[in-house]
Amino acid sequence: MRSDWIALPDAVAAEVAERVGGIVGVYPAPSGNHAEIASAVIGSTSKAFVKAASGDLGVRSLRYELAATGAVDRFPPATLWHVERDGWLVVGAELLAGSHADLSPGGADLDLLGVALKGLQESVAPPGAWFTPETRLGFTRQADGDTLIHSDLNPANLIVTTHGLRIVDWAYATKAAPWVELALLVQWLIGGGHSPEQAEDWLAQFPAWAETDPEVLDDFAARNASKWASKSRQSTLGWVHDLAAWTCKWAAHRA
Repeated sequence: MRSDWIALPDAVAAEVAERVGGIVGVYPAPSGNHAEIASAVIGSTSKAFVKAASGDLGVRSLRYELAATGAVDRFPPATLWHVERDGWLVVGAELLAGSHADLSPGGADLDLLGVALKGLQESVAPPGAWFTPETRLGFTRQADGDTLIHSDLNPANLIVTTHGLRIVDWAYATKAAPWVELALLVQWLIGGGHSPEQAEDWLAQFPAWAETDPEVLDDFAARNASKWASKSRQSTLGWVHDLAAWTCKWAAHRA
């Protein structure tokens, strides 16, 4: 659950203020839940997107983000600084300006996403304690590999800037086969208005997709749909039910 900025201990808030030249304004992020505090912080000399956590899960997620953004070039926001004090981990990252990507068929943002994906498909996971397909997804058929994937390329994590597409929120960075990133994108393409056929046609441009055994994709689609269908029966959240519908649509197509 998100907390207000005032939840930060005074000494920790002072550390942040020192790094931005004194805080002029704090603007909480409208969505996301991987950190207890997530806000755009404007200072008199600089600005940053600041995430902060004190609980075990939140701190672990921020450490994943620090490691992932240090391992992947170009696409994540740059880490400007981080502070550990009084039981809190605080990370100041590049504050990106832009809109969320539009994943509708034929949109210009899809071209930007294609460029980013081609770069990400070449990102080798450095040594470290990353999520695995088993811990991230719960199923692993031919999903293990050495690529560092984002694993949550939903439109809210895709920022279209004047310098291209940037990708935020790396809390679920996973060491896996490169096709897994693409398979996890199908649901968001369908949510953006693609039919399953259109989504697969677009993904065919990537060698990792074209070279994956169709039976492996069948199995992935079925398992992912089953997982989200189960979650939807236990949740009233709209986005959970959306994912259940989109993954089911893809699984039905694969079947």
